[in-house]
Amino acid sequence: MFDKNRAADRDMLRNMSHVTGGNVGNEASVNEELQRLAAQEQKQALETTHLMELVCHRDNLNKAKQRVTANKGAAGIDKMRAAELHAWLLHNEEALVESLMNCTYKPQPVRKVEIPKIGSGVRQLGIPTVIDRLVQQAVLQILTPILDPQFSDSSYGFRPGRSAHQALTKAKEYVAEGRTTVVDFDLEKFFDSVNHDILMSRLARKIKDKRILKLVRLFLQAGIMENGIRILGDKGTPQGGPLSPLLANILLDDLDKELERRGHKFCRYADDCNIYVYTPRAGERIMESVVNFLETKLRLKVNKDKSAVSPSSETEIPGLPDYIG
Repeated sequence: MFDKNRAADRDMLRNMSHVTGGNVGNEASVNEELQRLAAQEQKQALETTHLMELVCHRDNLNKAKQRVTANKGAAGIDKMRAAELHAWLLHNEEALVESLMNCTYKPQPVRKVEIPKIGSGVRQLGIPTVIDRLVQQAVLQILTPILDPQFSDSSYGFRPGRSAHQALTKAKEYVAEGRTTVVDFDLEKFFDSVNHDILMSRLARKIKDKRILKLVRLFLQAGIMENGIRILGDKGTPQGGPLSPLLANILLDDLDKELERRGHKFCRYADDCNIYVYTPRAGERIMESVVNFLETKLRLKVNKDKSAVSPSSETEIPGLPDYIG
């Protein structure tokens, strides 16, 4: 079975090279082929084992390199800059691919950085090394076309073709229907609180390539470097890496599906969620039950001081305060 899978993988990659004509710069055709293959994975119920081959394909890595280089960003703990990535790959791409394929790649701890939030307070970021950002971006490009179509229509954050402005438009529609009471949830330090086991169990429902699953867990377990000390834990997906927003949506899709099952109207932007109801009494009842779901099923902590049932006129739209300048 192993040899047959590998033979199929090689045929698939040869077909990709044929489609792209071997032209690394032909990004449009590369994107189309990656999306077609990802869609094919979904149709086959994702009972596949060759997603890592897609991650490591030279065109996917080239696209990831271009994205990481264009984004620039701060250096990680190794102090390597994004501008140095191209030269590094010229000498190390083969070894990088081999380490990913045989599961010997080891992500480095992220570098802790604090930036001011809009309004007040600070947001903690974890800056991966440039090489780790490259690998995360390469994984993201393969997983997004597979996973994103399965997410809720009421989820607007960090998704292709979606924005906080769309959340605003939908929220206005709900209010116009008479749903003028808003159940506003605030998840306490969400990105620092994501339970690794729960997140990985949700990802494993969709993705069957065990190499991908192992790699994602390694990124989760890489830890944070603070004052020269590596801090490890069994929870958290630090903001700052390309994969973190997708992982957040994977976990919180459970919340979306539960709210849909209950027939609620809501808008979620990353970890910011509003539910629109007709009366304060209904809002209080929903607040209690959803808090219970979040804390028992997903092991997330709701900040009850910042969560409230309020008139829509007093509630901010998800995503707007932090993501729209």
